[in-house]
Amino acid sequence: MTKDAKNGKTDGRVGRIYARSEPSWPPTPSPGPRAPNVIVMLLDDMGYSDVGCFGSEIPTPNIDRLAERGLKYTNFHVAPKCSPTRASMMTGMNHHSVGYSDVVHYDSGFPHSRYEMPTDVPTLPEYFRRCGYSTFMVGKWHLAKELYTSAASPRRSWPLQCGFDQFYGFLDGFTNLHEPHELIEGNSILSIDSFPPGYYLTDDLNDRAIRMIKETKAANPAKPFLLYFSHAAVHAPLHAKAEDIERHHGRYDAGWDEARAERLRRQMDLGIVAPDVTCSEAEETGYEIPHWNTLSEDQRRLYARYMETYAAMITSVDDNVGRMCETLRRMGELDNTIFVFLSDNGASGEGGPSGSPCYLGAVSFLYTKLDGEPVGAKKLAALTPDRIDLSEIGGIHTMPHYPRGWARVSNTPFRLFKKFTHAGGHQVPFIISWPDGIRDHGGIRRQYAHVSDLLPTLLDLARGSGAPEVTLHDRVVGKSFAGSISDTDAPETRLQQHYELEGNRGIYRDGWEAVARHQRGPHYDADRWELYNLRDDPTETHDLAGSEPARLQALTDAWEELAEEYGVFPLDDGSGLKRIWHSPEQDALDKPVTIYAGTPTLSRFRSRLLIQLRSYTVTAQLEGYRSGDQGVLVAHGDQGGGYMMFVENGRLCYAHTFANQTRYLDGGAVPVGASTITLDVAATAGGASTVSLSMDGASTASGHDFELFWGMSPFQGIDVGIDRRSPVSREVRDRHGCFPFTGQLHSVTYAPGTLAPDSPFRKSPEELRAALLELMGPFE
Repeated sequence: MTKDAKNGKTDGRVGRIYARSEPSWPPTPSPGPRAPNVIVMLLDDMGYSDVGCFGSEIPTPNIDRLAERGLKYTNFHVAPKCSPTRASMMTGMNHHSVGYSDVVHYDSGFPHSRYEMPTDVPTLPEYFRRCGYSTFMVGKWHLAKELYTSAASPRRSWPLQCGFDQFYGFLDGFTNLHEPHELIEGNSILSIDSFPPGYYLTDDLNDRAIRMIKETKAANPAKPFLLYFSHAAVHAPLHAKAEDIERHHGRYDAGWDEARAERLRRQMDLGIVAPDVTCSEAEETGYEIPHWNTLSEDQRRLYARYMETYAAMITSVDDNVGRMCETLRRMGELDNTIFVFLSDNGASGEGGPSGSPCYLGAVSFLYTKLDGEPVGAKKLAALTPDRIDLSEIGGIHTMPHYPRGWARVSNTPFRLFKKFTHAGGHQVPFIISWPDGIRDHGGIRRQYAHVSDLLPTLLDLARGSGAPEVTLHDRVVGKSFAGSISDTDAPETRLQQHYELEGNRGIYRDGWEAVARHQRGPHYDADRWELYNLRDDPTETHDLAGSEPARLQALTDAWEELAEEYGVFPLDDGSGLKRIWHSPEQDALDKPVTIYAGTPTLSRFRSRLLIQLRSYTVTAQLEGYRSGDQGVLVAHGDQGGGYMMFVENGRLCYAHTFANQTRYLDGGAVPVGASTITLDVAATAGGASTVSLSMDGASTASGHDFELFWGMSPFQGIDVGIDRRSPVSREVRDRHGCFPFTGQLHSVTYAPGTLAPDSPFRKSPEELRAALLELMGPFE
């Protein structure tokens, strides 16, 4: 008989004493003895041809062995940017439907841009947890909106709350690989002052992943695991170990034209593309790439170094894949581990035509327009190839990105780059290895598949090996392609897929594609749609829009219907409203704040709002300066851009870093007993400011034309009494380390002031809307 006990319902029998009772236990998920481990390894901004088995000259023997023990899918697609791809992969849904229309920087108040994981739809790790798996993650998350990345944030869209048992990594879209701006373990932001010499994030993440695997298997050898390994590499800034860069020295001296042609030839030899496939040689308007032989000798040397660094990052990934696989082999787990390897989007063209040693500075000007030529743009333009120390590219002193000529090589044989809905934005290499479960080792599959299909596919594979069956949520649109793993000729399960990112649009249907590039602004009806038969023309070189108008119209009509059904609207109209509108919660974050000595680093997002394109005052309160006291009073930012006030040898100093160049302002001797030290920043037009220093109300120094910060710079938050992790001033770091203040520092207070006269944030949403609607006129 059964009886309801106070501690729950039981199928046993509860008597008065143990001897007259029958025990029972609630069922727990049992994955079965043959259930495979699962590793999903996601690279960041890696192009289609960047690993050896997809045509690269970069030696990747360990990644290639994954393909030799499994399959290569040559027609696999993702979203054209990272957060949308990750949201789709985690849920099996289209990314707009999940609320991730773009990267997680702009919660503009619409369903497609909430940037919070849905609570009613299970995630990939939650499904596997229901199957009895351990679930853990290392690396880049980028699914929590910036507003919710601080110590005070709700954590409902952090990894643990989304189904992972363990997490080690970072929440933001990228980081410094030598000195990460922030690391999180579980739900806790780690307090790290500095990293040991030789630290490299790719190695650290791999070490953590291996540790998670070992400790889980030691605790319960029968329990399988799901590991989501989300690399920071190869997203800018391009950082690599010196010995890895040296392995590629001279490899790219012949330039990007020859490298692209060589990759295409290797792809043909490997069977990745057909022998008659051609790369488009036409220039993409606005994204022109000069021929290598037209560049100066200094340009060629610098641009080759950028690519050597990028290749070194992939080398490090490959080395760590080897270490991971060797660990699994020694544990007896390798053959029954499903290992998926892919990229989150195509290679990035954000480095522009020339690349940059200062990624954050360069990318800021892509998205924010100021009056005239900003002083920061002038400084970046002055960094001509002959003025850049090649030996520093890839190391701790620079934050580089490569020119888009190399991005086009990375995306061979496709057109355009990350963010575009042409193939270069979303067609990526996909490898699935599973020695015990795949018979056609080294095979190639050409079926069209999408990242939303990965979740149901992995669950199908696990269920086929004994894991419990789980019911997918009815909002899941992904279609399992598990049938094609065992059958080369299995029919495609993904017959249709729409795309949209930053107004670029596309739709695939049964071998045909319509695609449109969007020029920034509201006039979507002016966009030119192109039409391609991808079965004959996978590289989008022969536009059939003129000869097949009916087919094109049917596809564009279908795009409109799917966009309506899956929440793609509203589209970005170039008005700036997408960036201006924000949650009312954010309004509290640009108000004055006092940060007390000993406080961990203030969140990057909150710190940026206090100073972004505006005047501000920073006041350090001391308990009376004593002779000999020295150290950092306040530091905000890192090697890529930032500022700090410090006392050295009895003198007040201000350091300001922009475009890898640090400028100093001497504030004079600090009088004994001084209690208030103040930094005043007065914003002027053109992204410039006047900086003034004072002590106990008396002005001691001032300087003009210091750059204002905006976009994602500074990328490290505010520190009081110390300069943690990547330093604002490398010279000061070399002399004093993190340089903690030795005196009695009470607090630092930030008081945000007026916005710069040409700040785009000065205009209200109503003004922006009215100006746009007037501009649109008859188009509306």
